[in-house]
Amino acid sequence: MMKVDTYLFGSVEVSPEKLIEFPKGLIAFEGNKRFMLVHEGDEATPSSFTLQSLDDPALAFQIIDPTSLGFQYELALTEEENALLQSPAAEDYVVMLVLFKQDEGKPEISPNLRAPLIINTKARVGLQKVMEVLRPNITLSNLVSSV
Repeated sequence: MMKVDTYLFGSVEVSPEKLIEFPKGLIAFEGNKRFMLVHEGDEATPSSFTLQSLDDPALAFQIIDPTSLGFQYELALTEEENALLQSPAAEDYVVMLVLFKQDEGKPEISPNLRAPLIINTKARVGLQKVMEVLRPNITLSNLVSSV
C-alpha cells in the first residue's frame, strides 16, 4: 500500500494494483502518468468517477462512461496505441470521457468527445485518444426527451 495526499479526498491508501498508468500522460498534463480511480456512493457499477493524479495531489478529473450519456464509441486503435495498451481483449478495456467546464463564468459541464480515455482494466494502463474530427460512427441513443 502507498499513502497519497489528495486535494479532494485527503490522505488515502492506494494499493499498487489500483494504479492506472497513462504512459503519455493526458493532454496538457503530460507529466502526470500515475492515477487512481475513485467513485463515491454505493453504486455497484458507477458511471462517473474521479481520476486522481498520484503525481500531483491537486490534479483530479471527473470522468464518465459515455454510454450513460447515450454515446457509443467505435474506435480503431493504431498499432502503437494497441501496443501501449498491451493489446487488450475487447472485454478488458473501457472508454471514458473527461468532463470539463465550458467557461469560468458558467456552471455548464461538458464531456470531451474528441479525446476519450481508453483504459485496459486488466493491465491498468491507459491513453487519451485525440481525434481530429468527430467520426460519424459515434451513435447517440438518448436524443428523445420530453419537452
